[in-house]
Amino acid sequence: MIYLIEQIYIALMLSSNYILIAVGFTLFFGAINIVHFSHGDVAMIGSFIGIILYTLADLSGIHRYLPPMIVNSCIVVLTLGLVGILGTFFERTVIKPFRFSPMLITLVATVALGIVIREFVRLFYPQGSNPQLFPKIFPQTAFQFGKLIFLHEHLIILGIGILLIAAMFLFINHTRIGLAIRAISQDIEAASLMGINFDIVIAITFLIGSILAGVAGILTGVYFNVVKFDIGLMAGIKGFSAAVVGGLGNFYGAILGGLLLGFAESFVSAFIPGGSPYKDVCAFTIVIFFLIFRPSGIVGEIKYKKV
Repeated sequence: MIYLIEQIYIALMLSSNYILIAVGFTLFFGAINIVHFSHGDVAMIGSFIGIILYTLADLSGIHRYLPPMIVNSCIVVLTLGLVGILGTFFERTVIKPFRFSPMLITLVATVALGIVIREFVRLFYPQGSNPQLFPKIFPQTAFQFGKLIFLHEHLIILGIGILLIAAMFLFINHTRIGLAIRAISQDIEAASLMGINFDIVIAITFLIGSILAGVAGILTGVYFNVVKFDIGLMAGIKGFSAAVVGGLGNFYGAILGGLLLGFAESFVSAFIPGGSPYKDVCAFTIVIFFLIFRPSGIVGEIKYKKV
């Protein structure tokens, strides 16, 4: 029973990362009907910017004058701000020119952008081809509940994931920008006639989605303690898969899809002897199953075309 609780706990942490990236895919697809395949690489940028800023803070000796919690919080906020700006810049320069082009053109452009981002980090970051240690930005303490031991950094990871998912729910459903994003996803022309500035809303959408990806990149570094220039590739594939399984373009679908993939991977690794090497196989088998039997996803609606 204790082992099962531990695996549920791990699965929730894993799922929260997938959900944060999947929500970005959902926002982009819902708003302008594009699949931003370099979105996972934006998360990777968040990891590396965090390392750079922490190293600079350490070299400057600022830790001697301010409490670590304040310094680390400032590093995280600045990292997310920079990632959000970069994500918006990528939309302005790479995606916007193809906004009304066939989806395949945008797909190729974002795949190429992902390759450029990965190679840039690999070539220009010091020893960029090698795994990089991620700084310990959260408390390295733990508490025991019965026979269960919880690391505080793991609880923070889970807490941040849950808070951000709840915040996104409130943002999408109860703010003017959120309602504008939903309006654009339903009918761009009608939303424009109602006075919604399409261009600004899209920029805000990419800013928010990129910040969520930056959070996922930081949490990935905190959990695994190391990051590499190509971690965004698999993170993007998993996030996109979660969005597809749940129903691409549906916020609740992104949550359900992330939970399904996270629990599948965790339980395969934990309860199938020698299952760790096959966790990705299991996850993508689920994706294939949904593409064949439920292509609209768990909560997606099948759209019929008139002929």
